[in-house]
Amino acid sequence: MSGVLLPRRRLIARAGGLVAAAGALPLLSGCDAISEAPAVRKILSMGEEMNRASQRALMDRDALAREFARADLSPVFRSNGTKLPDGAAYAAHAAAGFADWRITVSGLVARPLSLSMADIRAMPQRTQITRHDCVEGWSAIGEWTGPQLRRILEAAGVKDRARYIVFRCADRIDDALYYESCDMVDALHPQTILAWAMNGAVLPIANGAPLRLRIERQLGYKHAKYLTGIEAVASLDQIGAGKGGFWEDRIDYEWYAGI
Repeated sequence: MSGVLLPRRRLIARAGGLVAAAGALPLLSGCDAISEAPAVRKILSMGEEMNRASQRALMDRDALAREFARADLSPVFRSNGTKLPDGAAYAAHAAAGFADWRITVSGLVARPLSLSMADIRAMPQRTQITRHDCVEGWSAIGEWTGPQLRRILEAAGVKDRARYIVFRCADRIDDALYYESCDMVDALHPQTILAWAMNGAVLPIANGAPLRLRIERQLGYKHAKYLTGIEAVASLDQIGAGKGGFWEDRIDYEWYAGI
């Protein structure tokens, strides 16, 4: 183990073990057992929250991502992640042109919503040409059109207690449906949109049809595709493993992937 940095959760769990040895907690065998103790779970939650807070403070979160001209569009815009969700339900939606696709808005809201694609397209729209930066090392410039997320949240009446927005998706990777999250700073940012069009045409399936998140100050894995739900929450503790996203929970991607 010499020379290897331990994951944050393991370090905190070991700290919990020292507390237990001192008599502040019942002695439990192993880090996993210790991490289930209520006091240590609170410490773990505080550690994740401190990490997210430090990530939020890294740069000016209100600044706009650079926008480009149509002449700058990439000739090919690769897809990231899932290219075609599995299952008969998605296939049926695709065959019908997503006419019956709905996206729900739930959680800490005054007015839960269930929006069709017609509803989404009827809202005021924003078009922006931005660069997509993938964690795999490639970039591409594309044009995206859709309503600003903040308009949808305003229509739902997000409550003051809400601190994060969670995005639910239709694509399944291994054992779970994809999910991501952002804080209210990114949720209300003018360039955060739900895109249904790309480069002046309906969004291709490989790029997230019928609806994907564009959160332009973040790396590609934060731009959730195949959106089915938006949930306002006070904490990310009960979302997946508590780190805020599918890859954050599984391979320690950073929750705030700011660029």
